[in-house]
Amino acid sequence: MKEALFYEKLDDKKVRCLLCPHRCIISNKGHGICLIRKNIEGTLHQTSYGEVSSINVDPIEKKPLYHFHPGSEILSIGTNGCNLNCAYCQNFSISKNLTLRQKVTPEELISLAQKTNSIGIAYTYNEPTIWYEFVYDTAMIFQKSGFKNVLVTNGYINSEPLKQLLPYIDAANIDLKAFSEEKYKMLGGSLKEVLNTIETMYRKDIHIEITHLAVENYTTDIKEFDELCRFISSINKSIPLHISRYFPCYKLSLPPTRNEFLLDLFDIAKRYLSFVYLGNVLYNNDTTCPVCGAKIIIRNGYKISSFLSDNRCPICKSSLYFSF
Repeated sequence: MKEALFYEKLDDKKVRCLLCPHRCIISNKGHGICLIRKNIEGTLHQTSYGEVSSINVDPIEKKPLYHFHPGSEILSIGTNGCNLNCAYCQNFSISKNLTLRQKVTPEELISLAQKTNSIGIAYTYNEPTIWYEFVYDTAMIFQKSGFKNVLVTNGYINSEPLKQLLPYIDAANIDLKAFSEEKYKMLGGSLKEVLNTIETMYRKDIHIEITHLAVENYTTDIKEFDELCRFISSINKSIPLHISRYFPCYKLSLPPTRNEFLLDLFDIAKRYLSFVYLGNVLYNNDTTCPVCGAKIIIRNGYKISSFLSDNRCPICKSSLYFSF
């Protein structure tokens, strides 16, 4: 347990958390929407500091990051809690509950990354920004040791803490869940705040990729998805977009996303973006050169065959959007 950053004390031992846009006002002995930031006698604490619910070494493609050190592996950790309320949450067992957690230090994680030949560490599985204090401290140590730091995030964080963290972050996959305020409100958040995170990360030279879980007749429709792709293109048309197939999970029992609908979304995205991938299916996940069409990376699940030697197409020598 550690005193939290980004909060203010109020009367009657209440506090206001300033980490994310919810700005939760928390009474004594209560916690924020995220579950793991708790008010103890008028002081806000991070209650899972140095405690992980999940720890693995994953292919970088699993994050998913297809254009950041392709073919590498990365140490991946998470804890409990989340600051959104998605009815289809894929990791609800740890994000919506407090579970048993294993104690770990940044130094132990460095040692594990070295032993497993990881390129660095990914803060993932649950929402990492609510674990801010531990992510921040660990990211600084990993950077000093020459390792990479990766966020897999919903992007729902206030500007000040985000800007303080980003000097230590190398790459991020941001989950852009919908493209309307109405639908984000249904998920417990705000589109405007997530778009600000994406734009801020790009301006700070963070390698970014975007994921959109396509839930037909719920968070995804054709018109709004077209606007989503236009938004990404307005920043940089080379930012990779991962369109993932939804399967029933947690509280949502809608049928799985139709393959035909996924392909319609893929075709729309390709009008605006150079690199588009389908997730949770076994097709449309190879990387091709947007100029000459040459296959640059062939993927079979998380196994890849890469023809890259630098950040240029091996055939036509066009510049690409990769980070090594």
